[in-house]
Amino acid sequence: MSKNRILLVEDDPNFGTVLKDYLALNDYDVTLAKDGLEGLIMFKNDEYDICILDVMMPRKDGFSLAKDIRSTNTDIPIIFLTAKTMKEDVLKGYQAGADDYLNKPFDSEVLLYKIKAIIQRKQVGNNLEEERFEFTIGKFEFNSKLRHLIFDKDQNQKLSPKENKLLKMLALHKNDLMPRELALTKIWRDDNYFTSRSMDVYIAKLRKYLKLDSEVEILNIHGEGFRLIDKS
Repeated sequence: MSKNRILLVEDDPNFGTVLKDYLALNDYDVTLAKDGLEGLIMFKNDEYDICILDVMMPRKDGFSLAKDIRSTNTDIPIIFLTAKTMKEDVLKGYQAGADDYLNKPFDSEVLLYKIKAIIQRKQVGNNLEEERFEFTIGKFEFNSKLRHLIFDKDQNQKLSPKENKLLKMLALHKNDLMPRELALTKIWRDDNYFTSRSMDVYIAKLRKYLKLDSEVEILNIHGEGFRLIDKS
């Protein structure tokens, strides 16, 4: 079983090295960045299960880094480490997208428990999504394991891998908002102009398949994402 990967961003070289070694001893694969800018580059060039960010850092502070991370990955867990204990700073941390917050100095075992709890929560959510593969959308039966979209128990459309992933994500959010960034980061692994245009092409393809049922449509929620509407 592969180790969970942690991006640790800490500008104190002694503390960063000690914490990296401690987490590695507890079976985590840890990448250490020495400041916020280096942390952002490492985050964009690799995949991680959780980010642990110091707040006060040169070149880019932890709050700014968290916002940049959240702009490309809406669901990766983030823990802040900070010497700041003011209520306003804690609130700012959560507003920047923190899942948890630890004030220095802290008990290393407490950090371990927090990491384990957050990763387990995330894995449970991912497993629930993976377990469900059969959906009813109006007169369509959709099987995401087989990539089959069957209309009225008769016409069978075999979906491409990306069409399949996108329709599954829409179906999981049926009649609700599916955020554009969520699909881009989970399916295309990036959120930029070109991947966004690519997703629009796939949305158009899915609309073409779904137009067989007038009670089903994909709405574009401007600036936010899409909604798969099932009026049946």
